[in-house]
Order: sequence, then C-alpha cells, then structure tokens
Amino acid sequence: MSDDNLTAPLAGIRVLDLSRVLAGPWSTQCLADLGAEVIKVENPDQGDETRAWKPPMMGGQSAYFTCANRSKHSLCLDLRNPEDRAAALALIDRADVLVENFRFGTMERFGLAYETLAERNPGLVYCAISGYGRTGPNAHRPGYDYVIQAESGLMSITGFPDGPPTKVGVAVSDLFAGLYATQSILAALFQRHTSGRGQFLDVALFDCQMAALANVAANALATDKPPARYGNGHPNVVPYDVVQAADGPFVLAIGNDRQFRTLCEVVLEAPALAANDLFRTNADRAENRENLWRELTPIFARKPRAHWIAALEEQLLPAGELRTVDQALGSEQVRARDLLHRFDGEDGTPVRAVRYPVRLAGAQDKEVTCSPALGEGGADVVRRWLGD
Repeated sequence: MSDDNLTAPLAGIRVLDLSRVLAGPWSTQCLADLGAEVIKVENPDQGDETRAWKPPMMGGQSAYFTCANRSKHSLCLDLRNPEDRAAALALIDRADVLVENFRFGTMERFGLAYETLAERNPGLVYCAISGYGRTGPNAHRPGYDYVIQAESGLMSITGFPDGPPTKVGVAVSDLFAGLYATQSILAALFQRHTSGRGQFLDVALFDCQMAALANVAANALATDKPPARYGNGHPNVVPYDVVQAADGPFVLAIGNDRQFRTLCEVVLEAPALAANDLFRTNADRAENRENLWRELTPIFARKPRAHWIAALEEQLLPAGELRTVDQALGSEQVRARDLLHRFDGEDGTPVRAVRYPVRLAGAQDKEVTCSPALGEGGADVVRRWLGD
C-alpha cells in the first residue's frame, strides 16, 4: 500500500532498552518493528550476553543475537559508573518507554527506581521484566526460561506419556513474556493519551507462562488433577495427532464432529466409523481415543502421505507435512509471504531474519536494519534525543 501520508504506527516513540537475552529484547524488537526508535544500552565489556552465544554465526554476529535485536541502535553504558548513569538519566528524561530485566533491586541500587524516574518524566512507561515479578516468595530469584518451563508445569505436559518431562524446543516462556510486555506497553501508551501519565508494568515470566497454559490450565482447574502428557496428541480433541501413512508420518488435526464425519465418510470411505456410538461426538472420541486409533491406524497405513494430504485438503480438512525448520524457512509459503529480511552483516556477509509477522495495511512500513554491532549507531541517536 502506498500513501505518502502514512507513517509507521509507533513513529516518534522513543524506547530505552536496558534489557538483554530474549524476553526484553523480543519486546523492544517488536516495538522497533512497529516504528519506535530503540536505543539498546549494553555493557561496554561484552554487550548483551547473547552476542557470545555462538556458534552459529551470521554476518559476523551470533545468530541468536540477530533474532531479537534488529532495527535498534547500540549504546555502551556501564550503569555502575556515575557518569554513565547520568547519561542514562538524560535519555530516560526524553524516553517514552523504558524496558529492563535486571534482577529485582538492581535498578533501585542504581538510583533508577520507577518512582524516581516518574518524578522526572511523568509520561514514562516503565516495563520491568523478571522471572517472578515484584511480589511473592520468589521475587528475588533470577528468571530463566528453562526453569520457568519446569516450575510452571509446561514441561510436565510436554513429551510422551512413557517419557520424561520435556522442555519446548524454543524459549516460549521468554517469548510469551516479551509479547505480553509489548501488548501492555502499547496499552499503557494508549492510556497515556487520556491520563497524561505513564505507569509501571510488572511483567513476570512465570505469570505469563501460567496464563499461556490456556486450555491445559483450564483442564486442571476444572478437575483438580494434573494434566497428562499426550505426546503429539491433544487432551481435548481427537483425532488430533501424528498419523503413520504407508511411507511415513504426517499431521492430522480434526477439530469438530462435522470434520470427523467427512474424514470417515469421504476420505477414508469408512462411514461405519462415523456412525459408531463410541466415536459419534468429540467427547466420545476423547473417551475412547485408543479404540479409535486402533481403527484408524491400519486404514492410514494403506496409502502414502501425498494421497492422504491431497484427499484431506480437497475436503478442507486440516493436515500437513512434518517439516524441519530449514524446510519450512525454504517453503513457497515463506517466499510468497516475504517473511525473511536480508541484510549485509557487519563483516559483509549476509544476515537473514524472520520479519515481524503482521502486515498493517493502514501504516507505512518502517525501514528495517540489521542488528547493530556493539556501540553502533547509539551516539547519533543520543544527539538527536538530547537535541545536540
């Protein structure tokens, strides 16, 4: 969409990013993608820890660092140094948003508590991301995604019934916290239009992961029982699992009774299954899932994956290939949706990154830049913020 009057949604919003690793940087990258100007403050000794999380490398940086820090400007400040703290305060006075994920009490020791900063800059939206929040018996503990996955119960429902609890393959507790933080920052900025004041946001990885347990938490609250592990299956919906065809596995996700009837009557040519009182409703199928799979497994084993996926897609029934990540990134859908950014890295070699996934038709896209080298671009933005 082309319109010279359009701007990026957050154009003019200034964000001071004092966070590192993933949850905080993920949030501030979302804000940058939406048009905010983000200064990433880093320790001059080594910067964000994820700069050292390598291999692999891409464009002269750790690939991990590139996933959460595009379109930012890096500024080296040591907040233990009084002069650097004074420099940070000058920027905070002109910022709309501050995001930090220091351990509880650290910002207070630096003289950068919210109450102090709000007196200087009443419109500041201050987002503190931590493992367990500012209250409760665990407030003093550091927050690590792996530990949060364990303590929230997420690992207890991940994996196969006869195997051990398993973490999710990506740091979802960090990512959920980053997304909840972004959502809350935007809400606080919206409220500031009417109140004229910013506010303090207490974002805890633990709280966000508990909320993101969604239907699993609801099941536990409804039954007062620990939810089971179902492997690739679903606790509430059946058949919803990995299916073995004649030449290998694919995914089947039947979500309602109408779909199940179509599956049996049209795709499988087994109408008796749909009429069986054991399988007539989803509640019946969930209660009798083992019996149902005893019927379905030999049918699916008769023909190859391509046959079943084509037949299912023809009936608009959800099914899909089991891909590796590199296969998904190289797919035609990724190309058609233009989901990858391509940059020249600091060493001149290419950097690729998955773009912000939402297209806003009524907004101008912000120019996207590669994740910065340590200290890159920050000084120029500081001069602009301070009017020098």
